Amino acid sequence: MSEEQRPVPIPDPGTAPYWEGTREHRLKLPKCEDCGKVHFYPRSVCPHCGSARLTWIEACGRGSVYSFTVVHRPPSPAFKPLVPYVVAVVTLDEGPHLMTRIGGCSTDDVRIGMPVQVAWEDIDSTATLPYFIPQ
Repeated sequence: MSEEQRPVPIPDPGTAPYWEGTREHRLKLPKCEDCGKVHFYPRSVCPHCGSARLTWIEACGRGSVYSFTVVHRPPSPAFKPLVPYVVAVVTLDEGPHLMTRIGGCSTDDVRIGMPVQVAWEDIDSTATLPYFIPQ
């Protein structure tokens, strides 16, 4: 990988449904069939009750900013065109927290509790990343 290319996700069997959903511009999350809770990040057992009986649901794509920081120094040259940018933890309407990028507004406009909705960045033919914009 050259220094100018941003890293792309490498799906594994546990995360493949999530990444397949992103390529279709659908935010899919694992839901436990036993306790009924939705979780993120994808894993093979429910972090709430330990059950392996999981299904995938399509999330509504809405949430609110739980926490955030503004990145002024890129972690690598590949991220230089993005700075400054906001990295945030978003509380999804379904309950889980998701670390993501906030776009579609000035970094000065981002606030805790701000309502956001999912948007999509098609990196290449194999990878699409979700990020969030103000509602």
